[in-house]
Amino acid sequence: MDLRQIYSQIIMEQSTSKRHRHEVSDATATERGFNPSCGDDIHLSVKIEDDIIQDIGFEGVGCAISQASTSLLCGLIKGKTIAEAKETIKVFLNMIKGEITDDEVLENELGDAIALKNISTMPQRVRCAVLAWRTLDLIIAKETDSEMIEP
Repeated sequence: MDLRQIYSQIIMEQSTSKRHRHEVSDATATERGFNPSCGDDIHLSVKIEDDIIQDIGFEGVGCAISQASTSLLCGLIKGKTIAEAKETIKVFLNMIKGEITDDEVLENELGDAIALKNISTMPQRVRCAVLAWRTLDLIIAKETDSEMIEP
C-alpha cells in the first residue's frame, strides 16, 4: 500500500470517527468555525486549565476533509500546553501552505495529520483542512490576549 492510500484511509477513518465528537461540558472556551464557500460548520469547545488544553471536542458537519482535520486536531492538541498547541497549529498551517515539506519533521509534530499534506495541491480544499486549526488559533488568541498566527 502506498502513502497516498494510507493517507486516504486515515482521512476516511477520521472523518467518521466519533472519538472527539462531543461538546466539552465544562469548556472554558467555545468557537464556531464556518466556511461559507462549502458549508463546513464546526463548533469547537475547549477546556484550558493551568495553560494546558485539558479537553477538546467538536460538533458539526462538513466534508470528509474538514471533519477528518478537526478530529485529527483534537487528538493532537489534548494535553498540550498553549505554547505547544500554537506551535502545532503553526506547523500544520505551514505544511498546508507548502512551506514545510520535510516528512520527518511533519510526522514528529503532526502524527497522522500529515495525511492532509497534499491538500496544498488542491486550493479549493485548503479552507476545509484549516478551518478547525484557525478556529482553535482564534480561541487561543482570545483566551491569552495573543496574536493569531498569520494566514
